[in-house]
Amino acid sequence: MATVSDLNKGSYMRYNGEVVQVEELQHRTPGNLRAFYQIKMRNIRNGKLAENRFRPGDEVEMLRVETKEYQFLYTDGNSLVCMDNETYDQIYLDKVLLGDSVNYIKEGVVLLIVFENGTLPITAEAPAHVVVNVTYTEPGLAGDTATRTLKAATIETGAEIRVPLFINTGDNIKIDTRTGEYIERVK
Repeated sequence: MATVSDLNKGSYMRYNGEVVQVEELQHRTPGNLRAFYQIKMRNIRNGKLAENRFRPGDEVEMLRVETKEYQFLYTDGNSLVCMDNETYDQIYLDKVLLGDSVNYIKEGVVLLIVFENGTLPITAEAPAHVVVNVTYTEPGLAGDTATRTLKAATIETGAEIRVPLFINTGDNIKIDTRTGEYIERVK
């Protein structure tokens, strides 16, 4: 067991039976009162924030985690099949761990997966930006670059996003995987 003073931002711990990640940690020493730690934690499974005060000597269950890069191969039901590029081992990763970014990633993308005790994946992170191909959108017209008006477009993963009017079917675009927003056209 570790004490609260061993924690830092980004640490993983078990709190009320759930795996949480420390987002903010403040050591406070108010006037005549005893010192305490104010910790803001995010639940890994549902994304909810929790905040609690701990005394400096309180024990917490700190998790030993390992981060590895895995390549996304294909989708199998509610799971993503990913491969370790060093050992070629394949794992099944639950789509829920990636959140909404699962709609914007395509085969071959490298994911960062965090494992507890080397076997159980507890969270996964897609790259911040990916380049995808537009499979369908209404044709653009000459001179449509002056305003910031957006239109619907379907990308190769099947997701629908909003793009500027000058984007055409077959164009490669860069999008933000966290929000699904268009960033730029790629030549």
